[in-house]
Amino acid sequence: MDLLSSEIESDCYWRSDNAHKHVTKRKQNPRKRKKREKKSRRIIHFNSKPLSLSLARISGPTELCDSPPPPMDFQVVVLAGGFSKKLVPLVSKEVPKALLPVANRPVLSYVLELLEQSNLKDLIVVVEGEDAAFLVGGWISGAYVDRLHVEVAAVPEDIGTAGALRAIAHHLTAKDILVVSGDLVSDVPPGAVAAAHRRHNAVVTAMLCSAPVSGPADSGSSGVKDKTKKAGRYNLIGLDRSKQFLLYIATGAELENDLRIQKSILRAVGEMEIRADLIDAHLYAFKRTVLQEILDQKDTFQSLKEDLLPYLVRSQLKSEILFNGAPQPEENANEKVASQNNQVLLSQILSNSSRPNFHELHELGSYGSASSRRTHKCCVYIASKSKYCARLNSIQAFSDINRDVIGEVNHLSGYSFSAHNNIIHPSAELGSKTTVGPHCMLGEGSQMGDKCSVKRSVIGRHCRIGSNVKIVNSIVMNHVTIGDGCSIQGSVVCSNVQLQERVVLKDCQLERCGSKGRIG
Repeated sequence: MDLLSSEIESDCYWRSDNAHKHVTKRKQNPRKRKKREKKSRRIIHFNSKPLSLSLARISGPTELCDSPPPPMDFQVVVLAGGFSKKLVPLVSKEVPKALLPVANRPVLSYVLELLEQSNLKDLIVVVEGEDAAFLVGGWISGAYVDRLHVEVAAVPEDIGTAGALRAIAHHLTAKDILVVSGDLVSDVPPGAVAAAHRRHNAVVTAMLCSAPVSGPADSGSSGVKDKTKKAGRYNLIGLDRSKQFLLYIATGAELENDLRIQKSILRAVGEMEIRADLIDAHLYAFKRTVLQEILDQKDTFQSLKEDLLPYLVRSQLKSEILFNGAPQPEENANEKVASQNNQVLLSQILSNSSRPNFHELHELGSYGSASSRRTHKCCVYIASKSKYCARLNSIQAFSDINRDVIGEVNHLSGYSFSAHNNIIHPSAELGSKTTVGPHCMLGEGSQMGDKCSVKRSVIGRHCRIGSNVKIVNSIVMNHVTIGDGCSIQGSVVCSNVQLQERVVLKDCQLERCGSKGRIG
């Protein structure tokens, strides 16, 4: 991999563009070359926290982006995280969150290919921390050359999802921005969310999915156990009768408090449906001007889900947002002018075949009065129950998603399953009387001894497994050595771990610590 080193402050990009591939062999003026090299190494001042980053070329020769790209119809930002503390010991200095394996593929690959299928190929991938950005950029450069145009931005660690967007806000130029979590594994097309956003002319559209039956992914459980068929409480979400507009959302600690609904919302909408069976998939479409304005004004906002989205929902009937850089009419504007404007707006609404939404009626005031009110629309796209949607945001979720992708939603894996409903790489070797059951995967170059049994498990690449080994409901990552007679159940064994003979593991995580394994 070809690398380019540069000193940066908070964010920096390396671009891939097939147009840069043609390299001339003509000799260049040494002075011009030195000047150009000096330019590529300069510090980009952004904020007070410096970062030093080595940049990986994604496709063809790379250059720093001194000016923003031309405006696009929809700009996509993938928030890939960094070395998430919630996922220790699964993450390590060699494996950031975005590269954690799901069915022996980095979890980030599921988002990138989902976007590619929707023909969304111009992406900004935001990674927390320079080391993680270096690893993620290097992987993308090998996996998606000639397929995607990717800019990888390194931002400081632990600044939150809103902070990550704030750090790159000056690089956003399109009318609308699609923000996707890099840990999302789903078959819901992002284009459907974008279409709903444009159809309603919303300031934000959030994708909601049915909550899985296994309970909350961030419940803190460290074991890797079977699903309990118990619905988890993720959010409380209020919807209008058409199930298109988001009226209320409570997350996190708010779920423990009494439910409080704004009277203005209830008056405007008439009735509200409260749902506790939907999850926020962390896939949002934002109107760019609104997003940038809020990120600039609300500098304490750190989370899109817990700060920015609830703020937009609470203020939608008393909006203070400037649309297209200009304020909406003042509430105490000239009554005659306001009345004329309302008459025009009312006639436009009534001329439409569809029933006016409560935002439009609220703007008119009661019975089309002269009261002029500011509103903005917060919309939702609710995915079909037949679609799969999960986020790898906990150790339990890591195990559940791996099990799902080689099981009931194996169409997401990208692999062709055998007649036995499993995947055994052609280069893998099986000993005598060794069985690999349905919903299992055995990776490239792995070897298993005699009389082994594998059930509902994923085994990574280049593993060495002895004889009489039983592996059930577990994930074994790459380059793992397992001695004879071991039993592994409901566990995660991280890369490069070595197990001696007759080790028994149940519902735990095993990470490499120096030259030995350690149960987490």
